[in-house]
Amino acid sequence: MSDVQQRIDTLVKGHKVVLFMKGTAQFPQCGFSGRAIQILKACGVSDLVTVNVLEDEGIRQGIKEYANWPTIPQLYVNGEFVGGSDIMMEMYQSGELQQELAK
Repeated sequence: MSDVQQRIDTLVKGHKVVLFMKGTAQFPQCGFSGRAIQILKACGVSDLVTVNVLEDEGIRQGIKEYANWPTIPQLYVNGEFVGGSDIMMEMYQSGELQQELAK
């Protein structure tokens, strides 16, 4: 496992809720990342860790390989890859995301 993959793995497994996104929770730098933050806020997530992929090219590329998922944002809950913004919205609307976050 490369250094970048190791760093990602440590982040994902070390926190309950991790969102790899463009920008920060306060200042999302793409619409999808902004929507992901709004969904998590609507779910009442308080212990969210965000990683700004724009600050680290290694992480930006590495996260795509880590989950074998081509786009950002990426949500991880309890060490498991949940999905991107569209999947988060679908799961939120069905109540599935709230159940996942409650585990």
